[in-house]
Amino acid sequence: MSKGYKAFGKGLVCRNFQYKENEVFEHTGRIEPCDSGFHFCENPLDTLDYYPLIDRNGDLTEFTEVEAVGDVKTEDNKSVTNKLHVGAKLGLPGFVKASFDFLWEKCSSNPSEPDSGFNAQLASSGDSAQLASSGDSARLASSGRYAQLASSGRYAQLASSGRHAQLASSGDSARLASSGDSAQLASSGRHAQLASSGDSAQLDLKGSDSVGAAIGSGENRIRGTVGCWITLAEWGWVDDRLVPLCVKTVQIDGEVIKADTWYKLEDGQFVVVE
Repeated sequence: MSKGYKAFGKGLVCRNFQYKENEVFEHTGRIEPCDSGFHFCENPLDTLDYYPLIDRNGDLTEFTEVEAVGDVKTEDNKSVTNKLHVGAKLGLPGFVKASFDFLWEKCSSNPSEPDSGFNAQLASSGDSAQLASSGDSARLASSGRYAQLASSGRYAQLASSGRHAQLASSGDSARLASSGDSAQLASSGRHAQLASSGDSAQLDLKGSDSVGAAIGSGENRIRGTVGCWITLAEWGWVDDRLVPLCVKTVQIDGEVIKADTWYKLEDGQFVVVE
């Protein structure tokens, strides 16, 4: 039996197949990675190679722990089986913790790796880096493309300068920052601070009393809960130069600016993203 993790679209749907929590699913016929059968990854963060942290509709991807109880084939970082037990949904905090636990188990025998306790510092300059921490006051930084950073501790600081980065934190008072294009930042802790200066960023503030700013050119999106403050920038061309036309900040009150609703800035106004 092989244990791993699986990502799904909203409602536990993957490739138009409906899954359910705490059930076993069987596939009849051949199994082949990326073709037929039930797919999963050993490393939780590897699921983000196939599903974004935040989908096109602005919903957080759903994750579960799974167990292959049938035949298994593996190719690169993906496995496929003909019989799969799907566990309970992890939620963002559970996914972050599972990511750290997996990476820590893999590197715990290497004394040169940073520890998992307070004030851990992790850094990477290579592409496709995966960094995770569960300790308080952790600092994670990556300058490579396609980085995946996750932290479950309080006061964490996550930063990425590469494109297509995915940053997630479940601890309180976290600070997430990205300067690369197409970044996806999500936090479920209270008092979080999220900032992105790259193009077409998506910031999702699930925790209370948080602050987020998406100020890069392109269509940035941001949403949060009641009480959060959000900032967006609108850019345009003036005399053949791309310049900021408007930068606007507002508090989500649940009435004029609705909670859990994606907004963009258009003609100087906060507009709901359809």
